[in-house]
This record gives sequence, C-alpha cells and structure tokens, in this order.
Amino acid sequence: MISEMVSVPADHLTLSGDFVVPDSSRATVLFVHGVHTSRQDPATRSVAAELHRAGFGTLAVDLFSETEGRRAEAMSEQRVDIDMLGRRLIAAVDWLGIQPDARTLPVVLFAAGAEAAAALIAAAALPDEVLTVVSWAGQPELADEFLERVRVPVLFVESGEDPEDLRSSGQAAERLAGPHAVREVRGASHRLREPGALSRAAAVVEEWFTEVHRPT
Repeated sequence: MISEMVSVPADHLTLSGDFVVPDSSRATVLFVHGVHTSRQDPATRSVAAELHRAGFGTLAVDLFSETEGRRAEAMSEQRVDIDMLGRRLIAAVDWLGIQPDARTLPVVLFAAGAEAAAALIAAAALPDEVLTVVSWAGQPELADEFLERVRVPVLFVESGEDPEDLRSSGQAAERLAGPHAVREVRGASHRLREPGALSRAAAVVEEWFTEVHRPT
C-alpha cells in the first residue's frame, strides 16, 4: 500500500495532502477540506482508514494554505470564496489524473459543509474525471449557478434533525442535470462526532459507489 504526504500545485501555491493507495484499489475518494476542517482531523483519518480496508484509495487535501487556513477559521461559510476552492479542487483532481497509481481509478468527491459546494463546482467542470459526489451535511446551495451544470451522480446526506437542511439539499438536488439522491443518516453532522458516524460515513461512500459505478 502506497502512503505519502504530497504537495498538490494549485492557484500558484501548493496544497498539502495525504495520499494513500491500497493494492487493487477500486477508486480514489478525495476528501475536501478548507473551511473549519483539516485533513489531519481524526474523523477524516478514521473514515479514510475504513475506506482503505474496503479497497479504496484516498487523497485528503487542504484547499487553503496554512496562512489562509488561519484566516478562514474566522470566516463564515458565506464569506469564503467558493469559486476559488472549486478551482483548487479541480487542480487536485487533475493531479490525481497524472499519478501512476491513481490515474485509471474513478474519483469520488467527499465533502461536508461549504466544501460540498466546491465539490459540486469541480464535478460540473470535470464530468469525465469525477465519477460522483457525496455531500455530507453540506451546503450545496453555495455552488449557485454551477448546480445546473452538474451531470455526475450526487448523493446528499443529511442528519434529518434539521428540516431546513433537508429542504436545502432537496432544492439543490432538483437543480442538478444528473442523477441524485437525498438520504437521511442519523448523526450525519459535518464534524462526524456522533457515535457510529465514522463507520456510517464509510459505509455510505462504499454503498453509493457500488450503486453508481458500472465498470466497463
């Protein structure tokens, strides 16, 4: 199994990432971080470990540099430049496409909170490179006009505890050009702190991948 810290060029800087490719990987799950979360978060590492055991590679990448990240912690999601995060995520997907151990693997974007909007922007721009998006307690509405351009399958996961979140995901889903689903998963907060949330997150990714992936 290949495991390394990597630097991903994007927007005239380099983004830090953790890249793991188990033997005979089925796909690469790209964890998107930037606003109030980090690739070094224990929750991300735990979900990634579960996915490695299930045969998935992972790239966890911070879309902010360290200096930018400190500033972002003081921002609300509404003030973050989502378009910029989308461009940087596109660069990360492009980077995967030239890695010898990952370039032939389908890419699954997994994002929570505001980063889910960046994932949808990247999916809209790269329909041939991105297999699917999993928005976990995300804010897809921040992708705005890019929603109508998304043709890849998208899964919206919400906890069901806040009807407004479910309504927002449902409205975003209706604007997509491709297939989609909205599911309630108990304890599906973007921090993944609830008991059992980590294993459920990994299981949701695996189940959704199996549902949308049709090997050629």
